[in-house]
Amino acid sequence: TPTHGSPAPLPAAVWNFPRTSEHHLPLQIGETVHILQASEGWYRGYSLRNRAIRGIFPASLIHLKSAMVERRGAEESVVPAEIPMVQEITTTLWEWATIWKQLYAGQMEQYQQVKRMMYELMEQRSQLLSGTLPKDELLQLKKEVTGKIDYGNRILALDLVVRDEDENILDPDKTSIISLFQAHKKAAQTITQRIQEETSLQQSTLGCSARLAASPSHSLYLCVRNFVCNIGEEAQLFMALYDPGEQRMISENYVIRWASTGVPQDIELLNNLKAVFTDLGSKDLKRERLFLVCQIIRVGRMDLRETYSRKLSTGLRRPFGISVMDITDITKGKCESDEDKQHFIPVHLAAADNDFLHNMIRKAVEGKDINHKGQGFWVSLKMLWGDLSQARKDHPHLVDRSTVVARKLGYPEVIMPGKQGDVRNDIYLTLVQGEFDKGNKKTQKNVEVTVCVCDESGSVVQNVIYHGVGDKPASEYRSVVYYQQRHQRWMETVKIAVPIEDVHKTHLRFTFRHRSSSDSKDKSERIFSMAFVKLMRPDGTTLRDGEHDLVLYKGDSRKLEDADAYLTLPSVRNLSEPKLLSGSSFRVSGGASGLTMSARDSFQISTLVCSTKLTQNVNLLGLLKWRSKPSLLSRNLQKLMNVDGGEVIKFLQDTLDALFSIMMENSDTDVYDTLVFDALVFIVGLVADRKFQHFNAVLEAYIRQHFSATLAYKKLISVLTQYVDHASRGEPCELLMRTFKALEYIFKFIVRSRHLFAQLYEGKETAEFQCSLQRFFLSLNQLMKSPLEGPTLLSQ
Repeated sequence: TPTHGSPAPLPAAVWNFPRTSEHHLPLQIGETVHILQASEGWYRGYSLRNRAIRGIFPASLIHLKSAMVERRGAEESVVPAEIPMVQEITTTLWEWATIWKQLYAGQMEQYQQVKRMMYELMEQRSQLLSGTLPKDELLQLKKEVTGKIDYGNRILALDLVVRDEDENILDPDKTSIISLFQAHKKAAQTITQRIQEETSLQQSTLGCSARLAASPSHSLYLCVRNFVCNIGEEAQLFMALYDPGEQRMISENYVIRWASTGVPQDIELLNNLKAVFTDLGSKDLKRERLFLVCQIIRVGRMDLRETYSRKLSTGLRRPFGISVMDITDITKGKCESDEDKQHFIPVHLAAADNDFLHNMIRKAVEGKDINHKGQGFWVSLKMLWGDLSQARKDHPHLVDRSTVVARKLGYPEVIMPGKQGDVRNDIYLTLVQGEFDKGNKKTQKNVEVTVCVCDESGSVVQNVIYHGVGDKPASEYRSVVYYQQRHQRWMETVKIAVPIEDVHKTHLRFTFRHRSSSDSKDKSERIFSMAFVKLMRPDGTTLRDGEHDLVLYKGDSRKLEDADAYLTLPSVRNLSEPKLLSGSSFRVSGGASGLTMSARDSFQISTLVCSTKLTQNVNLLGLLKWRSKPSLLSRNLQKLMNVDGGEVIKFLQDTLDALFSIMMENSDTDVYDTLVFDALVFIVGLVADRKFQHFNAVLEAYIRQHFSATLAYKKLISVLTQYVDHASRGEPCELLMRTFKALEYIFKFIVRSRHLFAQLYEGKETAEFQCSLQRFFLSLNQLMKSPLEGPTLLSQ
C-alpha cells in the first residue's frame, strides 16, 4: 500500500535551456529534473524524461515546487503537492503542445482552435492556483476545465480520461475493474453531451468546419420574396443548386408556377414561397463554387412578338431567361446568412433562338453585370447546419409543413435505416441533347420531346413524373421547344417515382413531334420519331447511371406508340457499331414491327438512380435475392467482398437483413456460418473506414431497432472461437486480424441476439451461453500465451 513520506521539492524548468556545451543538460519549459549537486548558481542532474543523460544547468531556470514522496513497496515516486486538477492541466498542455505543432503544417483551423483552448486552460490554471475561489465556483471551474480537456482529447483522438464525482482522475491502483468500467461508460456519455454543449458554445467563433464535423448533412433555406419580370404569359420557374465546375445541377428543381398577372398561380403561396435544399454533405460545401440558378420557361405561343389570336398554337414551353447567384460564401459559412436579408438576382433574357438555357447558365456564372432593367428575383437565404430533422427543431419558423423540401441529386452522406429512415426510390431522368434532320421540311424542326412512363402493354402509368418539388405529379413531361434548331441541348431533369414492385415491368417512352406556331398546322403534326428504354436490365439490376445514346425509330405514328411493335427491339445504340454513311434510315431485323431505325437523328439521355431498394450491382443483387437461387448462395456470399463499399453502405439494412436471414433459415447446419460471419466482418470493417465513419450511428440504430435474429449469437460465438483456436495453433491469422478490428460490433450483435432470445424464451439456455463465452475467453487466453510468432504479433 502506498505511504506518504516527508514533503520534498520538485524541480521544474521555467525556461528553455539549449545545449551550447557538451556538459550542458538541454531543458524545455515544464520539464521535471532530479538535482544531484548544487554549486554557485548551477545544478547538476538529469531530466526525468531521459535519466541516462546527465549535465549541468542554471539554477535560475529552475523552480522548486512543493511535492510529496509516495512509496509503493520498494518504489518511490515524487508527486506534486498542488491541486490534482492543476497537475492534470499541466500534463494535458504538454501532450497537446506536441500535436498542436504538427497541426500547423496543414490544419490551420484546428491549429487555431487548439491554440485558443490551450490559452483558456492556462488562464483557468492560474485561477485554480490563486486559491481565492469559493467552493462552489471552484467546483464549477473544475467542470469547465474537465469539459475542455475531454473535448480537446476527443478532437485530437487522445485517450478517454475517467474521473470521480469531484472531477479528479481515478487512480487505477485504488479502483476496482468493475468500478473503472462503469466510470468509463459514464464518462463516454457525459463527454458526448459536453462535446455537443462545447460545439454549440463555439459555433459562432469556430466557423464552418466545427459545424460541418457535428453533422454529415446540412440544408440551405430559400425564401422567394418577389419575382419582378414582364413576361405577359404564364411561366414556370425552376430553381436549383448548380456546380459550374461540373456544369450540372446538384439538386432537385424547386418549381414555382407564375401567373401572367405577376403572382403565383396558387395564390395561397403568395409570401410563402419557401424551400429547403437538403442532404448537402461536407463534399458539397467544399465545392470550389456553388450557385443558385433559376430557369424561366414561359408557357404560351411560339413567338411573344406575335399578337395573340386564335390562329396561334398555345401551351408551348419556350425559353425566356435565367438567373444566377453565387452562394459559395453562404454555404461555406464565410458570410453570415440571415433569413431577413434580401438578395436581388437579375434575369438574363434569352435573346437568340439558339440560346439554350443550360448554355446561358454556363455563360452567366462567368459573366459580368448586365442591364437587367430591374427585372429579377428578391430572395432570402440561410444556411441551416444539421440535417432536415435538426433544421425543423432549430428553425421551426422557417422549416414548417408548408416548406418544400428539395433533395440532392444523389445520396446523402448517411442513409438511416428503417421506416423513419431514408427509404427512397427515385430515378432522375435528364434530357441531354438530340440532333434531328429537317426531313421534308424547308427549315429545321421545332422539336418537342414528350416523356411518359409505360407498362409492358404500352399503357401510360399515371402521375409518376415530377417536374420538380412543390409541384403535383404528372403523367407526361413536355420539353422546352427551341425554334428551328438542328442540334438541341435541353439538360432538363425530371424525377420518375415508380412503385418498387412495378419497376421491372415499366419503361420510359420518348416521342418527338414538330411544333408549329400556327394552330391548324400544329394539330396536323404527327409523331415523327420514338425512343424507349427499360428501367430494369435483364439481370434484375436497374438502368446504369450516366448517359445513354438511344436508338430513334421512325414509322407509322400509331406503331410508334405500340409497345408490342418496339419492346423487343434494341433501345440503346451499341458504340461498337459503325456509323452509317448513307441513307437516312434502315429497316430493323424482324421487319414485321413496321419500324425503321433512324441513322441521321440522335438522342441522348442521362439517368441517376437514387434507390435504397434497387441496386445496380449484380453481385449485391444476388445476395439480396438469395432465396431465388439458393444454389448460388456460397458464391454470392464470397462475391460480396468484391462489391464497392459505397453500394453496400447504401443497402446496409437490406444486406444485414439478408445475412441474418441466411443464418436463421439455416440454423440446423453450419455450412454458411463462416461465410456469413466473414461478410459481417467485411461490413463492420467498411463502417470503420474513415470514408463511411458517419455510418456508425446507422449500424448502432440497426442493432438497437431492427436486428431480430434470436439464434445468431450461437453461430457468431462459435465461428469467433474457431478463428481464435486456429490462430493459437499457428494458422494464418489475417481473418482474425479483421475480426478483432470488428470485435466491438460482433459482440454487440451477440449481446443483442442473446437478449432477444432470453426475452422470447424466458431466459432459457443461460448456462449454455455462459459456457460458450467461457470457451471463447479460454481460447483467447490460449492465444495470448502462444509462443508462436503470428499469434504473438496479433496479441500485441
